[in-house]
Amino acid sequence: MKSLVSPELEDYAARHTTPEPELLAELCAATQAGMALPQMQVGLVEGSFLKMLVALTSARRVVEIGMFTGYSALMMASALPPDGRLFTCDVDPEACAMARSFFARSPHGEKIEILMGPAKETLPRIPGPVDLVFIDADKTGYPHYYDLMVEKVRPGGLLVFDNMLWSGEVLNPADEETRALVATARRVQDDPRVENVLLTIRDGMLLARRL
Repeated sequence: MKSLVSPELEDYAARHTTPEPELLAELCAATQAGMALPQMQVGLVEGSFLKMLVALTSARRVVEIGMFTGYSALMMASALPPDGRLFTCDVDPEACAMARSFFARSPHGEKIEILMGPAKETLPRIPGPVDLVFIDADKTGYPHYYDLMVEKVRPGGLLVFDNMLWSGEVLNPADEETRALVATARRVQDDPRVENVLLTIRDGMLLARRL
């Protein structure tokens, strides 16, 4: 993933963000060392932003589509109340095993429920309403995930999409993944049920607030 800002600015932003807990720093290091595509993990700034969104919306029920090794799930779960719940979906057993091992060591891990299997099959099992949905999975599935979840989000709740600028490739979509991201942005833009903003955080984050 090509950075939209310079490494120096990325570092500056990280140095002016509340530091991550030691356990999450360890998870980040383990992901870098042990996973084939460690860049799939959200970093400190994006993870902290997600945590803040959960806190600002007073969320109690969160859905994550695309867990990877669990960094974003733990960040968001830490902002949930003790009886809050985070449902996270993934298909990678290796990433899931690492996530479970860190969830077990976190005081917030008991708030997280992992749903293994294709999200198109697991999402319909999650009852609404939900307060926040974070979508960071296969890009071709984004339009379908939006359709599955938008009606489950309560008024005032959020849908958050990652990688919506796709290293700038959305300006000249040349492959199926990029075209799916462009189609998702257009679908959200044209949907009267939401208001939305596309932010240039990391690789682009699209926020859609349910009206």
